Amino acid sequence: MRSLVIILSVAVGLFAGIMILALYKGMMQGRIKTVIYAEAGHLQIHDSNFKKDYEPIFIIKDGDKKVAALKKYASIKALATRTITMGMLSTTTGSAGVQINGIQPNEERFVSQLNQKIKIGQGFNSKKHNQVFIGMKLAKKMKLNVGNKLVLTFTDTGSNMVAAAFRIAAVFESDNAPLDERNVYVLQGDLNEILGIGTQFHEIAIILKQDELLATTQEKMNKQFPDLLIENWENISPETYLMVETVNVTSYIIMCIILFALAFGIINTMLMAVLERTKEMGMMMALGMNKFKMFTLVLLETFFLTIAGMPVGLFASWLVINYYSIHGLNWERMGKELMSSFGFGTTIYPAYPTEKIVMTIVFVFITAILSCIYPAIKALQLNPVDSLRK
Repeated sequence: MRSLVIILSVAVGLFAGIMILALYKGMMQGRIKTVIYAEAGHLQIHDSNFKKDYEPIFIIKDGDKKVAALKKYASIKALATRTITMGMLSTTTGSAGVQINGIQPNEERFVSQLNQKIKIGQGFNSKKHNQVFIGMKLAKKMKLNVGNKLVLTFTDTGSNMVAAAFRIAAVFESDNAPLDERNVYVLQGDLNEILGIGTQFHEIAIILKQDELLATTQEKMNKQFPDLLIENWENISPETYLMVETVNVTSYIIMCIILFALAFGIINTMLMAVLERTKEMGMMMALGMNKFKMFTLVLLETFFLTIAGMPVGLFASWLVINYYSIHGLNWERMGKELMSSFGFGTTIYPAYPTEKIVMTIVFVFITAILSCIYPAIKALQLNPVDSLRK
């Protein structure tokens, strides 16, 4: 029974450690996927001065030619052009600072999947002018709904303050509530007409065919367009990259806490094993077993019990992670707003941390071996004569 307890303790400890790593890995993969395929894209191209103050005068010069050149890249799956300016959204209920994005719906659907985020409304109508999409959080804050009017105020390329009335065509909701609150979308043609920039634009967002092509594609673009600012998703969303690094450290801390609890379980069980076998060990020492061999006996027992428990923990974690990596873990009831406030979806798909399995196994082994040192020392302190009397 004691052996079974240690085997199960090792299995549960290993299972819990791997599950923590898998859960965090799945969360981060989901967040990165959202950043790339629903927000920023793999790459974004701007005029080198545009991001300093987001002045509308800094358009991408000869944008159409550059788009045509980019479409020849075999690594690019989709791209979208955007006109961007900062402004103020005003209604009878109040005002809010927003980023106004002028888009072409047919392009945007393949880059940010904006059409799939619509919760209320039907989307843009090509026969109507001055339509706007607003985020769900902004709509609730400003008490707006589809069909309501609002006024967008911003500066044009001549630094003149301009304003235009827009009617809400749809309300969208993504997995990133803060982003929804500060972004609105209008038709590129409508915004360009007000800004006075014709068919030009400020941004090109790019989706690649494979994530692994990011570095080589960015390097190639930097050589071809040295006068432009070309950023990848890590540059565009540094908080996400920082979050990934922070979560990696956090997952190790939590795993160490689990292993710490495992150590106490092993110490307790092995100590009981030594104390309950006092007479047996005293007999062996009386027959000539030296202290080194006695120490090795306790050490090897823990070692083999650990080896017996590891396949159980590995197999159980593989089964559970494999199931939930397909069906997902729905955390909506635990707080949809809380998850979206950090940019996470409510469904998490754990990913088996293959690259960290060896390290986790080593940690469990070290924990098990260190945990049996104290019981082994207690065994060395036994007096053969006193032990045989018990």
